[in-house]
Amino acid sequence: MECAGKRQGTRCTGPVTRRCARCGAVAYCSVSHQIVHWPAHKEECGRLEQHMKHMDILNEFPFTFTQEATVQVCEKLETRCSVLKKRGVHQMGMWLYECCCGNSVISFDCSRLNNSWDLSNTFCPCTEPLSMISKHLTSWKEYYEWRSIPLHSPVSLLLHRPLTIYYATQVAGLGRWTSGISHKLHIHYLGPEKELLQLSVFSELHALFPNVHVHIELVGPAIPQHRDGEMIELCNYAHCLDRDCVCKSSSETVSWDAHTSKPSTVTLQLRSGFYHDRYKDIAQDSSPHLIVAPNAGIAAYSSWLPTIELIKDMDIPAVFSDYCKEACHLGASCITGVTGCPLNIPIQLNPFRQPMVVEDSVLLLPCYSNCFLYGMSKWSV
Repeated sequence: MECAGKRQGTRCTGPVTRRCARCGAVAYCSVSHQIVHWPAHKEECGRLEQHMKHMDILNEFPFTFTQEATVQVCEKLETRCSVLKKRGVHQMGMWLYECCCGNSVISFDCSRLNNSWDLSNTFCPCTEPLSMISKHLTSWKEYYEWRSIPLHSPVSLLLHRPLTIYYATQVAGLGRWTSGISHKLHIHYLGPEKELLQLSVFSELHALFPNVHVHIELVGPAIPQHRDGEMIELCNYAHCLDRDCVCKSSSETVSWDAHTSKPSTVTLQLRSGFYHDRYKDIAQDSSPHLIVAPNAGIAAYSSWLPTIELIKDMDIPAVFSDYCKEACHLGASCITGVTGCPLNIPIQLNPFRQPMVVEDSVLLLPCYSNCFLYGMSKWSV
């Protein structure tokens, strides 16, 4: 937890021990920093107070590790590292960047795809589901039951990415598939970072969108220039650790040949740069049915402004997510200010948010990756 008045022109004088008496969501190192920060904080204070009243709802998950990964991490009785260590996946493959340890060892220049869960097949979705989806999934519990995964499996810590895409199609009104996109779904996914080392988790879209060709353009400045334009085909699911599992006998999970004739249900293409700079190039190959911007931080980055203007002109459904409701509120206000359009996908809790809190967030309010969703299902009136 850092002092909310940290960037107010003077250095912090000590540990962060003084909380705002009204909202309780921000804390300070001293009375002077609290006083200096008040002009900026007073507008958000009432909203944060309301958010804090619903804090328990944010921490509601069906998993056996829920208490460890939420309340105990917030109270520093556990860490993200310790939660991962107890599940045997700390610093392993796709899990590497899920704690602070990964910051010092990960390079996004890594071109080798991690295609293993580093878990037994009992704990991960490494093969086809036993049955096709018969109804919209609306909770982690429903998903785990459908995929026959025990509730002590940590795979949701990575699967929140494809499940958030799945849920975004529902809130954007694409869940029933119109005739124009009955056999294909093109998504533009903006601002990927950690995803670049977890690309194999998107193979779960095979199960979530059966008989649909899902093509995702991942666009953002974190993608290395030398990987720009790279096409990845996810032909099968990420593998488990069991040597005799059927997932080992299937064909290779990934084909790197952009011109391969091998059929694929899920394809990913990497695009380096900001969306507003790259859209003309991308649109030649892929006009989207939906734009998804995970953990967008729209109010924090001015680079979003031309992108928002572009999305409005495209008149394409767009769903944004962020770590907390306040960030979504600021982002929604920014979008409305730029476009003049009130959002018709209201801020709402994402049932498929990552079930482990972000450590050392600015707010005392629990923050989760892909925690809340909001956006527009149609821009024109």
